[in-house]
Amino acid sequence: MRVIINHLTRMAPGFICVAGIDPTTGAHIRPTMRGRLSRELLRENSGPFDIAGLVDLGEVTAEGVAPEIEDHVFRHWASRYMVTLTPDNFWTLLQRTARPTFTAIFGPDLEATGHTLSIAPGKGLASLGCLIPARQPHLAIEYGHSLRLLVSDGVHDLSLPVTDLRLYEADHKTIRTQAVADLNRRLLSSVTSILAVGLSRPFQKDGDAEPRHWLQVNSIHLEDHLIWQIGSTAGG
Repeated sequence: MRVIINHLTRMAPGFICVAGIDPTTGAHIRPTMRGRLSRELLRENSGPFDIAGLVDLGEVTAEGVAPEIEDHVFRHWASRYMVTLTPDNFWTLLQRTARPTFTAIFGPDLEATGHTLSIAPGKGLASLGCLIPARQPHLAIEYGHSLRLLVSDGVHDLSLPVTDLRLYEADHKTIRTQAVADLNRRLLSSVTSILAVGLSRPFQKDGDAEPRHWLQVNSIHLEDHLIWQIGSTAGG
């Protein structure tokens, strides 16, 4: 199976999550392993994964369970980077995949919870997608350490956590403040954006009775500087 990477997400220090689009079907695919994916699988470390990269995953086994229907187990030693798409081709792919609302991506089981949305385990149509925001989004650093995106789909005005790996240093904790400022400057100048969004693995927040999947922003794509990869700068 081949995928074009458009989600690149920080996890615990040293670990990542990636996902991409099957260029044949247009479906999102999340490569998974029996263990966690290490940063060693990034292209900067001679691995296969980076934004806009076409990756051959080799043989995969579908193991998705709603809402995480995209999960496919792969053998990391059998995967290989093939080529990086041109900006025009990558943007066309994102546009073809993107939807105008969160409900159009994840289904009607999404529930408003404070300033975000969530879904119960076993429900929903998907856990990954691309959103064309109704208005220009804006990044905000809260309490000096929490990176969030203020975004609207025309139905919900939300404050979502941002897990885009490119916006954090290698420790997965320190926010790259200059990269955040660069993105906000371009958003303020009305550069068109498409957001790679997803649902977290289920976890139970304080005060909640049950674990839930929580909405987050996995990667931010801006048309003026589209192929922004690990190790390059965000400025367009």
